[in-house]
This record gives sequence, C-alpha cells and structure tokens, in this order.
Amino acid sequence: MDQAPGSPQGPQGAASLPTCYRHPDRETGIRCTRCERPICPECMISASVGFQCPECVRDGSGTGHAPSASQPRTLAGGTVAADPRLITKIILGLNLAVFLVQLSVGDRFTDSFDLIGRAYVPILGDVEGVAEGQWYRLVTAMFLHGSYIHIAFNMLSLWWIGGPLEVALGRARYIALYAVSGLAGSALTYLIAEPNQPSLGASGAIFGLFGATAILMRRLNYDMRPVIALLVINLIFTFGWSNIAWEAHIGGLVGGVLIGYAMVHAPRERRALIQYGVCALVLIAVVVMTLVRTGQLT
Repeated sequence: MDQAPGSPQGPQGAASLPTCYRHPDRETGIRCTRCERPICPECMISASVGFQCPECVRDGSGTGHAPSASQPRTLAGGTVAADPRLITKIILGLNLAVFLVQLSVGDRFTDSFDLIGRAYVPILGDVEGVAEGQWYRLVTAMFLHGSYIHIAFNMLSLWWIGGPLEVALGRARYIALYAVSGLAGSALTYLIAEPNQPSLGASGAIFGLFGATAILMRRLNYDMRPVIALLVINLIFTFGWSNIAWEAHIGGLVGGVLIGYAMVHAPRERRALIQYGVCALVLIAVVVMTLVRTGQLT
C-alpha cells in the first residue's frame, strides 16, 4: 500500500501521526493553516485562525517568494489587524445610529430610504422607487430596521458570526463580502417582490455572512452541525413568518456562499484576482437584475 509523505507507519503497520516538516523526528497533529504542512509545538505560531509555520509568518504570503512582506496574513490572505473586529463594530454602530434616526424622524425618513420598486406617494403627488432611478435604496435599505426585535436579532447575529468571519478574512475582504451579499439580497427582492412592497433590514448581508461561515467551517474541517442548525432555524423563520422578505435572505445567502468559497479556496498565486473577481461577478448580477426589473416597471 502506498504511504503518504510525512505519514510514517509504526512497526505494526498502523499509520502514525505525520512529522513536523522542520523537525522530522517529532510527530504532530497540527498543520499550518496557510501551507497545511505539519508543524510541532515549537514551530507553531498563533494566528488569527489556528496556527502558522515560521515560513508563512515570515514571508507573509505563504508562497515563499515574498520576503519583504513580514506581516502575517489571515486565512484568506488579508492583513492581520490590531483590532480584528473593527469593521463589525462600525457596521453595528451604523445600524444602531440609523435606527435612532428612524425613531427620531419617523416614517417619512424610513419611507425615503427603504427598498421599494415603485410606489405612488399621495403627499408628494408622484411615484418614487428604484424603478425611477433611486438605486441608492438598494444600499440604504440595508441599514434600516422595522422594530426593536428586528434590529436586535440582526445585530446579535452580526456580532456572533460577523466578528469571527472578519478575523478569518481580513477587513477588505470582509467589507466586500458584507456589501455585495447585501446588494444581492436587495436586487433579488427588487426583481421578484411586488413593486409596491417595501423592504428593509440587514438580513440579506447577514445571510451572506451565514453562507460564508459555512464555507469557512467546511474549509477548516470544523463541526458543521451548529452553523447548519442555525441556518435552518433562520430559514424556517424566513418562510414561516409573515412580512419577511425571503428574497433578501436567499439572495444574500447565495451571494455569501459564492464569495465565501472564492475567499477561502482561491489558490495563493492569484488569490486576490479570484476573490475580488467573484465579487465583481456577483455585482454584475446585481446590476443585471436591477436593469431587468426596471425595464419591466417602466
């Protein structure tokens, strides 16, 4: 039977643990999260996700061809930041700040920025919506919420899954994932929902984080049951509760899965190109869905 490199067999023929690539006499069950080579406790360097070997930490890219890049990288190739949850905190703060404005100003503010395809406004005497060129609603609706329970549920989900995901991806990639997933949810809502049905909430982006988290946990060989159970519960609420824009949830989830897969599976030699290229493709789909729906309504 063929024997895998670094996996010697004991005297009885039973497979033993692989040996550290820097210390062949030491068995280990730990692998570098970047290059996946086995490393012993002496060689393990704590990283944002798991452990890295000295070479990956030293060259910063995991390729061995960038000695000038001394800063360690996240699993997805992002820069390790001093505060790895900063973007999550900022997004959470923006949502809370906008909700306070909603409470202070009232429905007029919410109606001006929620997602709606086309609606007649008696007070203004005209129609308004995305179909009339108000594309900004695809973005602003992601920061509005309809009740205390609505924003509490979304912000708790953001903190629970967004923080660890930001640590694993890095700030730039995390921002891209959150923004593009949210836009995918808004675009699918605009495409499918009734044009006069208003929609608001960060749920599209949150479901994008769910999808990317599932991909990341699969990549790291973690137990998938907790995230799958949480996702199933959210989907039950999505389709079993009235007044929920399921289109935003599904659009965000699909966008998050696609982007998340690119983020954690792209080969190192052209990682950034593939990661941001997939984000661009999802954005193109957002534009196409928006143009198609606008053509139907005008």
